[in-house]
Amino acid sequence: MKFGGTSVGDGIRIRHVAELAKKYRDEGNEIALVTSALSGVTDALLKNAKDASETGKTSGVKEFIADLTKQHHKAVKDAIGNSGIEEKVTHHLDQRIEELEKALIGICYLGELTPRSIDYISSYGERLAAPIIAGSFNSLGVNSCSFTGGEAGIITTDEYGNAKPLEGSYSLVKERIEPLLNECIPVICGFIAQNEAGIITTLGRGGSDFTASIVGAAIKANEIWLWKEVDGIMTTDPNIVPEARPIPVISYIEAMELSYFGAKVLHPRAIEPAIRHGIPVRVKNTFHPEVPGTIVVKDQKLSADIVKAVTVIKNVALFNISGAGMVGTIGVAARVFTTLANAGVNIVMISQGSSEANISLVVDASHLDKAVKAIKAEFKNGIIKEITPDRNISVVAVVGAGMANTPGVAGRVFGALGKAKVNVIMISQGSSQHNISFAVSGDGAKKAVSVLHKEFGLDQAK
Repeated sequence: MKFGGTSVGDGIRIRHVAELAKKYRDEGNEIALVTSALSGVTDALLKNAKDASETGKTSGVKEFIADLTKQHHKAVKDAIGNSGIEEKVTHHLDQRIEELEKALIGICYLGELTPRSIDYISSYGERLAAPIIAGSFNSLGVNSCSFTGGEAGIITTDEYGNAKPLEGSYSLVKERIEPLLNECIPVICGFIAQNEAGIITTLGRGGSDFTASIVGAAIKANEIWLWKEVDGIMTTDPNIVPEARPIPVISYIEAMELSYFGAKVLHPRAIEPAIRHGIPVRVKNTFHPEVPGTIVVKDQKLSADIVKAVTVIKNVALFNISGAGMVGTIGVAARVFTTLANAGVNIVMISQGSSEANISLVVDASHLDKAVKAIKAEFKNGIIKEITPDRNISVVAVVGAGMANTPGVAGRVFGALGKAKVNVIMISQGSSQHNISFAVSGDGAKKAVSVLHKEFGLDQAK
């Protein structure tokens, strides 16, 4: 079980998490728990480390340390409620906070922040949360002890900020954590690990989910549960369509497509170890534990649901490259993509007309200006006559593995949009046939999502 920052936001929520996990343990399950930092702590650590390196003011560090101590002492009181255990946990936290203070003051004097020291500082969020959760379990009569990711056996490359676990981590975690499951609930810090030299590293985006996935795969768990503040992976964004529902079962490839096209619940890289080891991953809501949530499986048997979800990316822009000189000129597309890659432009979607006279590209909105500038600089010879940018667009994607062998899905998608008078600017279908994505004007996105959600019956209870 992994609990995110909102789930362990403060002491009262930590108590709720401990009671929730205890209930499942009392039903006869063996549980390993992975935790994020308390709400807002990691961001505050990074901000203060940056301030320390830029201003060199130790007074700012002292103030931050006082606030951090107060926040965690309060969490201990709210989560534990047993003075003996509280005292022990508080003593442990105070030692860690003292180490952190020394590190931040060191950064003040050095006036620099390296990737290695950023990882070290940001690791304190989880390292302060885990002992509080273990203390909460102990106060409920459940044996528990806390581990950093490195202590649990997760050993990584030296790539600070985005470290990759080494293959040997799986056997180490199995050796260190599995024997404890019978007698206690081990609480493991998410997001942080260590390299072979024992120096703290972090696992990058979706890091705590990644930790849970590694631990779950190592101990051959029956399921990995990622507890969040949503009822599962939804058929669409509930802020756009209030009738959105949790998807009961989804395949890994569908979850990947959804994540790529803007659904933020799950980062595919984070659950890759679980999927590779054939362990299902369930997304559940900490605050509505009775809801079954969504289960992500390796390959799903074809179901009656052709389309699983409709998703939207908003902060994007489109530009069209056109010119008669492009026709029959070999290597234009290759030059376009190489130029954009060298300029560090993220391409979201591509479409090329069969006449070869134009290429349409969707990029992150923040990359539009540098993309246009780079293309103009590369093609000064008149092959490309015109580059027309459009910032007022959104990309909508219809995702579902059932689309691969079902004729007429695209017809239904664009027929429904035509009836609703939603103008489609550009279309792209992945060769995997698990998604159809298209660009619409920014103000047409909401209507497009609503229309397609209804067209494929995603608003109906299954």
